Amino acid sequence: MGHVMANDQVTNERTVAFLGGGRMGEALVSGLIRSGGRSAGEIAVTARREERVRELADRLPGVMATISNPDAVRWAQTIVLTVKPQDMQALLEEIRGEVRPDQLVITFAAGIRTSFVERFVPSGTPVVRVMSNVPVLVDEAMSVISPGSHAEDKHLAVAEELLSTVGRVLRLSEKHQDAVTATSGSGPAYFFLLAEAMIEACILLGLSRDVATELIIQTMVGSAKMLRDTGRHPVELREMVTSPGGTTIMAIRHLEQAGVRAAFLNAIDAACKRSAELAIGHEPEGRED
Repeated sequence: MGHVMANDQVTNERTVAFLGGGRMGEALVSGLIRSGGRSAGEIAVTARREERVRELADRLPGVMATISNPDAVRWAQTIVLTVKPQDMQALLEEIRGEVRPDQLVITFAAGIRTSFVERFVPSGTPVVRVMSNVPVLVDEAMSVISPGSHAEDKHLAVAEELLSTVGRVLRLSEKHQDAVTATSGSGPAYFFLLAEAMIEACILLGLSRDVATELIIQTMVGSAKMLRDTGRHPVELREMVTSPGGTTIMAIRHLEQAGVRAAFLNAIDAACKRSAELAIGHEPEGRED
């Protein structure tokens, strides 16, 4: 299987191959090993360039790293597709003769529907679609999984187990994946934009960029932890900060006058529509929640 193949073990139920060892693929593998979800010897990862294969082999000791997607598919029980959307068809055409109907195929590429993947694999092969987000790099991803035509609870459970090592996981019908893409998928960019604007505001008020950055980032992290850990409604938490006639209510008034809430609604709605336009494949007929 190539000069960096770590082992030649017989395929077992726990073997997983990540096809596409980019940042997302590498983050998933390292999170999986760190959490004890899989041992390094149960994981394969592929890359297009020999240089990247060697780099992955060095950074992920014991993991099978190879340039050959077909070899990785033959070796593993679960196949995780972590290539970019524009590379998905070429990858599927490369491995279509190797996938077995008893394998599980998990696709990570944004906008690639399960029905598209199902065209390239044997009839009856279970396919699970995942929409995750960039905090996978710090083990705080929000991932949403959806079953294809032949995926059952046991297949969703495998996807859930793999993804829970790098964040939180929800199960939703595939018809919701465009909305998920527009919200949690693109969502980190909205928060980064908000952080950028707030840091600029601090600078406008005379604070240095270093101080501004520390103030805003820790404020965002602390606020996010309050939302997650207290389970209280955002309105309730906002009211804790908003004193009658004080500074916060003055700022909130200006934000409301500027239409910030409506701007977010419109922006996310536009992102959802764009996700549907870019999607490859058709929704399965009659799929319900």
